[in-house]
Order: sequence, then structure tokens, then C-alpha cells
Amino acid sequence: IGANWKPSNVGLDDVVMGNTAWGAKTVKSTNPANQKKVRLISGRNSPIYSFGEKIDINADPNLIGKLVLDIWNERVSVIREKFKHLRTIVLIKSNDLSEVVVFEFETIRYDHELYNWEWNTNNNLVGKDLKTKEHRFTWQPHGSQFTIIEDVPGKSVIIRIKQPPILDKEQILK
Repeated sequence: IGANWKPSNVGLDDVVMGNTAWGAKTVKSTNPANQKKVRLISGRNSPIYSFGEKIDINADPNLIGKLVLDIWNERVSVIREKFKHLRTIVLIKSNDLSEVVVFEFETIRYDHELYNWEWNTNNNLVGKDLKTKEHRFTWQPHGSQFTIIEDVPGKSVIIRIKQPPILDKEQILK
């Protein structure tokens, strides 16, 4: 923002947030512009390593789900100690990179009481929103991989790159 900036001529969306940390995720899609949800891999969240909790499909899924979210929430809290804002930016790209979709959102902590957890047929732990019953999280115990399922906002930025025409080699050489 330059020296001539006045609050009356710039909207809040035009102001770059100070004291902000960003995380970035990339997702491949065959049709980025029509993608409604994305699976964002958070990384390893291991209740075994972090809490010494034994994990198998006989374990209470809601307890394990709470521990998985506790690990995520602690990571978010540690970053927020240094930065007021924490954002995630997502790039959804087509295989040939001719189309990309970009959006971002505030990275949040999740209240474990708002989700129900259950073991699925692949022995993965699935977290569903209690109100909407939507699948929001997957945790894979064999690799401790934690995945968050995010909605793609309708107002995402869509960039389409036109393929240039193929040049005639003979014409160019002349």
C-alpha cells in the first residue's frame, strides 16, 4: 500500500494481511473448474508416537479421532503463536497444466466434538461432520497420514491457458 493510501479508497480485500503465514497445497484433477471438493494431505499425525496410544480397529474411533485432531490443532496453535493469520492456499491443476483453480482459506483448529469417527472397510478412520454427515477427514493408521476434505469455493480463481497453434516448421525456417 503506497503513501497515498486512504481507507476510503481501498476495500479490506485489497489490503495485504500483515503477520500472516501461508501453507500451500497442490491437487491434480482432470477437470479443475468443476472440482467441488479436494483432499488435502496434512502429513503424519500419529497418536502412537505423540501419545503412546495403541491403535487397531478395536480402538475407540472417537478417541483416536480426537487424538488425531489434537495433533493437527497443536500444529495450528504453534504457528498462531507467531502469526496472527494462518492461511492455506490451494492450487488445483489439470494434468496438462492448461487449467488451474486457485483458492485460499483461513486454516483453523477443529473441535473434535463436532465430528463422529468410524473405521471404514479399508481400516482407515473416517471423520464425519455430526450435523451434515459429510466426510471431512480420513486418517490412515498404517502410515499415520491425515487428510482433510475441503469444499472448493464457488468464487475460486480459474485460469485457462490457450494452446498456441502448432507452428509450420517450413514457414519458420523460410
